[in-house]
Amino acid sequence: MSNLKNIKSAIENYANDSNLTELQIIEKLENHYFNKKVNENLRLYKKGKKKVSDITKDLKISPRKFYAILEKKKIEHKKYKKSDLK
Repeated sequence: MSNLKNIKSAIENYANDSNLTELQIIEKLENHYFNKKVNENLRLYKKGKKKVSDITKDLKISPRKFYAILEKKKIEHKKYKKSDLK
């Protein structure tokens, strides 16, 4: 519990020093750690050691969002086209 108090006080001190609110600081931290986790998983994806389904479960995102991240970072991937089954 004391570690959590230390983190809270550090965030409050940083909020007082900067022009950001506590929530904005937490959002920036969340984005930072999410991107860090994404980069780790992308490294494994490039090597072929991790599947898209495993990565999306770890990151708790949809496969469509993961493919959007791949396109944004210009990483080659297979594109599956839905064919008409009529």
